[in-house]
Amino acid sequence: MLLLVQLLDVYSLIVFGSVIVSWIGLPPTHAVVGFLTSMTEPFLAPIRRVMPDMGGLDFSPMVLLIGVRMVRGLILSAALTY
Repeated sequence: MLLLVQLLDVYSLIVFGSVIVSWIGLPPTHAVVGFLTSMTEPFLAPIRRVMPDMGGLDFSPMVLLIGVRMVRGLILSAALTY
């Protein structure tokens, strides 16, 4: 279970990296952008579809991070009860 928690922590860093790269403005053909997009878009795209338009601001990474942290907390609380 602790390995899963660590993987969720690494995934949180990947989501943060994706946000930072979007601020920097690397070209979409850059290898780092491709990796981060391939890791985050399968989860961000469905969130974007259900979120209302926020005037050009994308809050889907924040929603994803909150979800990841909630899952992480559930796993840790389940591990502590055993």
